[in-house]
Amino acid sequence: MNQVIRARYVLAHSEGSHVWLENGYVAHSDGVVTEVGTGTPASTAPVLDLGETVLTPGLIDLDALVDIDHLILDAHHSTEHARSLVGSVEHWRDRPADVLTPRQRDTLRRFGLAQLALHGITTYMPIASEIHLEWNESADELRRLADLTREWGLRGYLGPSYRSAVGALDDDGRTFVERPERGEAGLDAALEFADELAENDDDLVRPVLLPCRIETLTPELMERTAREAARRGLLVRLHSLQQPWEREVVLQRHGVTPLDLIERTGLLNDRLLIPHALWTDRNSQLTGPGGVDLARLAGAGVSVVHCPLTIFRYGDVLETFNDFLEAGVTMALGTDSFPPDLVRGMDVGLHASRLLHGHGSVSLGDYMEAATTGGAAALKRPDLGRLEVGASADLSAFSLDDFRDGVVEDPLRTLVLNGTARNATHTFVAGRPVVTDGALPGVDLVELRKRAQEVFEELRRGYSERDGLHRPVEALFPPSFPVRGAQSPEPRQG
Repeated sequence: MNQVIRARYVLAHSEGSHVWLENGYVAHSDGVVTEVGTGTPASTAPVLDLGETVLTPGLIDLDALVDIDHLILDAHHSTEHARSLVGSVEHWRDRPADVLTPRQRDTLRRFGLAQLALHGITTYMPIASEIHLEWNESADELRRLADLTREWGLRGYLGPSYRSAVGALDDDGRTFVERPERGEAGLDAALEFADELAENDDDLVRPVLLPCRIETLTPELMERTAREAARRGLLVRLHSLQQPWEREVVLQRHGVTPLDLIERTGLLNDRLLIPHALWTDRNSQLTGPGGVDLARLAGAGVSVVHCPLTIFRYGDVLETFNDFLEAGVTMALGTDSFPPDLVRGMDVGLHASRLLHGHGSVSLGDYMEAATTGGAAALKRPDLGRLEVGASADLSAFSLDDFRDGVVEDPLRTLVLNGTARNATHTFVAGRPVVTDGALPGVDLVELRKRAQEVFEELRRGYSERDGLHRPVEALFPPSFPVRGAQSPEPRQG
């Protein structure tokens, strides 16, 4: 497909950095950018004029929720109450089971993927809540997700997650149910899936290894993950360095810090992506201002996936985004929860950092770099995250023509301060349209949302089934205000 896309504001790439072009255009042919500029293009391809729009490189989300249930159920309660939702030892030891049927899981995936697309994301690496699963994600489910990714035209880095243990509650508090053999079987399935994707050699769907949180893995499983990733040249994403509880658990179980365990098992290298890296020696709650951990991450070439909106909702802030950048750590962005809105994430990340550390602690431009070129660097994809000749024609368009968007000062500041990722109107992946006029062509979003709500009610009920105290849903998730008169309204007469 050959096309010229015009927009009032184009975030182009020149001499190693983003630059604004006013009344600019991007021309592409066969999935590759052929021109970026202002004035009259050399291309004679059909023109799509998006008007009062910010046209950016396609946004990259490396901790993308392709799911429904996350944070909305546990972020609005006390920490202790949230921890109590993990399920009882009896459940995980004696009767673990999938909450949803395969068809319901398919609805969940479709809903999550549609949300990513409609929020301007063109490249994603999925995260899903394993708490509703019998144990690991299945490779068959990821195969279906790969097919859907291709069908809709998004770019995905996929793999089933796997773990050796699951967090659970007993009479003494939080503990683990151990099943090391389940972790090994999960990695076997993940490697089989990765080999299938590698053999297919489809640029839209690439394999990656996605073990669960570090405290749910045995050192042996981490070592094997490192060996197999090196053998196949695969990226590995490992949720770690997240919180003090994780650090305490790893120290108790293995006698070293999480970062030391990562290094000892061979995972500390330039193929590793770490969400969220909050708990390093730069964190003032740990040792005060430091930097040794950041130097270790940078020296190894590790990429950090920062999820500012999600961590802020849990009451945390990265200390600090600029410190990571100045140390030389590759910084990418993720959403991790609903909504998958990187624009709101940039807004929250910027202002939370300013509140704690002052106005010079981070710049909005750095956040946009993380959502584009930073994500591309983490993926080893210099053809992504930038609008310049030779890059892949992955683009995201955000309208500023609504009266409620206000007046335009700087295009990025106006979008982030006045809008959200719901301003997205169009996206393109390798030149192919994915979102058009704010919709996914061929997808009945009304019906999908209805089915997703039904699935969500099943997910909520699953918490009661796992709960050691057998509490009903209403007790686990009390409403913000008392509910009165829940009956359906009487039909209107006449």
